[in-house]
Amino acid sequence: MIESVKDIVSRESQAILNIPIGDEYEKAVNLIVHHVHELNGKLITSGMGKAGQIAMNMATTFSSTGTPSIFLHPSEAQHGDLGILQKNDLFLLVSNSGKTREILELMELSRTLDPTLKFIVVTGNADSQLARQADVVLCTGHPDEVCALGLAPTTSTTVMNVIGDALVVETMKRIGFTVEDYNKRHHGGYLGMRSKKLL
Repeated sequence: MIESVKDIVSRESQAILNIPIGDEYEKAVNLIVHHVHELNGKLITSGMGKAGQIAMNMATTFSSTGTPSIFLHPSEAQHGDLGILQKNDLFLLVSNSGKTREILELMELSRTLDPTLKFIVVTGNADSQLARQADVVLCTGHPDEVCALGLAPTTSTTVMNVIGDALVVETMKRIGFTVEDYNKRHHGGYLGMRSKKLL
């Protein structure tokens, strides 16, 4: 098992190194800074299933680092939760296939409320319908899953999470987010204590 685990770690590490990196990242960060920090909108993340869990993590990490963000469940959006949408908001959608029905419907429904909405999409399929309708596409490189069946989202979600971290960190740099700013938003627990010591 030791060798098998080493192989899994190696394959996931390589998938991270194979993430296509280009100008799309700067475009995505520019959109986030403009809509949230200049126009006072918020970042709305969404995804279905495992991708939804990654999108939720992105929202909480953005919020704790100075960029107001909220996770919107795509199915609940169709039952009234889309009412969270306000002027100048920005979407960050996560779908490995780029074909997730609920996410495509969310994009369509959102644009009926505001045709000017901008969408950042994280996907493993740059030729998908979702990607074609996005303003910025961040591709995962479509790595093979390390799942023994090649089915369960494993490597794909690892890569998505890294892409989210890159967006968060670059946005923090752009807005000049400080330890003091962090402590104001996260004063409890171990990280709160640690940030206080750094002040």
